[in-house]
Amino acid sequence: MSASVIANAGRLVVKVGSALVTNDGRGLDHARLARWAEQIAALVKLGKEVVLVSSGAIAEGMQRLGWLKRPSALNELQAAAAVGQMGLIEAYERCFRAHGLHTAQVLLTHADLADRERYLNARSTLRTLLDLKTVPIINENDTVTTDEIKFGDNDTLGALVANLIEADALIILTDQAGLFTADPRKDPTATLVTEANAGDPQLERMAGGAASELSRGGMLTKILAAKRAARSGAHTVIASGREDEVLVRLARGESIGSQLVARSAPLAARRQWLADHLQVGGLLTLDAGAVKALTEQGKSLLPVGVIQVQGVFQRGEVVTCRDAEGRDIARGLVNYGADEARRIARHPSSEILGILGYVDEPELIHRDNLVLL
Repeated sequence: MSASVIANAGRLVVKVGSALVTNDGRGLDHARLARWAEQIAALVKLGKEVVLVSSGAIAEGMQRLGWLKRPSALNELQAAAAVGQMGLIEAYERCFRAHGLHTAQVLLTHADLADRERYLNARSTLRTLLDLKTVPIINENDTVTTDEIKFGDNDTLGALVANLIEADALIILTDQAGLFTADPRKDPTATLVTEANAGDPQLERMAGGAASELSRGGMLTKILAAKRAARSGAHTVIASGREDEVLVRLARGESIGSQLVARSAPLAARRQWLADHLQVGGLLTLDAGAVKALTEQGKSLLPVGVIQVQGVFQRGEVVTCRDAEGRDIARGLVNYGADEARRIARHPSSEILGILGYVDEPELIHRDNLVLL
């Protein structure tokens, strides 16, 4: 992918991490926030629509509460987020107002996107805000999130938002120059990956761990975010947020950082929603024949091809399909609950009536309700 793809992108999602908006953990760095606002304002003047996914609420809350170390207890993290979110949004609003731009605070949880109606409502709201020339500032709703519904990192959140609004590109800004062939902090021979295909398994093997206590997402989360964003056709750039005018320079066509190309055609909206489920109700392990039927022949999943059923789920919930080696290959809306699925697994569809006493559907997951990963 050439940098011109970013230059020509009309709708962008920009994600900035804690290290780029805080002063080494001592609250927000207001000078940096002002620079982000200035650059995004420049993008808006170029005719681009920009959504900002910003970390920093918990770090700001820690500073206000006088905490020197990030807590591990969920309730303390939630409290810090609630305190810090006030300062984060107030600071951004002031910075963007200096450029004549309105901002909007949008807090999301996975539950908002797992429910189809709420997913569509969130998409409609964000698109309306963009139509109004307003800059949405998005963060995970840490105040109410739990271990079951949290996104886990703002890299993933940025990718989900890119999918949600069908953005042309996702720009993930970090304190690293981009993706390297190895961890440059440990391996002096590591070289920068300037261009690669999003979803290339080799990228995941290159990725290292989290960079600091304040930052939750390491390079692996960014690689997985690029893979997710590519499902809706969005390219991803991973670049250093410490580069001068990095957003403006990218918009002008300059090649900075690592550019991960979305090669495959965008998924249809409903299938994209299925693929976006981070947590699922259950797991179906398939035999080789079923895997081939799904991945190569585009067929539905029949009970006979299911080796094992794990989890607790009801009819109509999203489940993951996995091969015998443990690789996730698909997600879909299941036609039978977990108990029924266990009973009919490894049996042909013609035996469902005899086993359950009724037949809802001959397929465990119909191909129209299934998306390959």
